[in-house]
Amino acid sequence: MNKGKFITVEGGEGAGKSSNLYFIQSLLEAAGIEVLFTREPGGTDLGEDIRELLLGHKHTGMADDAELLMMFASRAEHLNHKIIPALENGTWVLCDRFTDATYAYQGGGRNISFDRIAMLENWVQGDLRPDMTLLLDLPVETGLQRARNRSEPDRFESEKIEFFENVRSAYLKIAHDEPERVKVIDASKPLDEVQMQIKSVLSNIIT
Repeated sequence: MNKGKFITVEGGEGAGKSSNLYFIQSLLEAAGIEVLFTREPGGTDLGEDIRELLLGHKHTGMADDAELLMMFASRAEHLNHKIIPALENGTWVLCDRFTDATYAYQGGGRNISFDRIAMLENWVQGDLRPDMTLLLDLPVETGLQRARNRSEPDRFESEKIEFFENVRSAYLKIAHDEPERVKVIDASKPLDEVQMQIKSVLSNIIT
């Protein structure tokens, strides 16, 4: 049996991940591909509990290292109980954020060393990496305005604009360093144009 492909979707606040994730899932399923749709942090019962701690406002002064370790604790559970079994069963996994988000938010945003994150990445994931990552990119102010119009800000969305500029810079550095895996989508365009870009990129992996 062929292993499934692992596709992740990344982006800052207001990038339109939710609507585009459903679009990607529908494209894959229309091609006859079995898809597991999941998210990070979360994806398992334990992961969803950790997500509540990370995104809620109860622990506003959380230590940066505690935040980082909780991300990887959720990820370890997610990989072992959901992602790896699905891939080994031939199912494709479509994940709303993965380790690139940790480099962007905890690395870029919190200024934690990329080397420290890489150590945890290698420990928790081994050699497992996404086959393709779609980075939905748009100017920070545009994204934050969209996010504010959508819902009350969570703990991350309440950060200052400099935090999000650093997050975006980290994402774009990853895309620059790994152009074969990470495909940048201009998410500032109207939705139909964004989805045309996505469809074009995915045509390279759907065979």
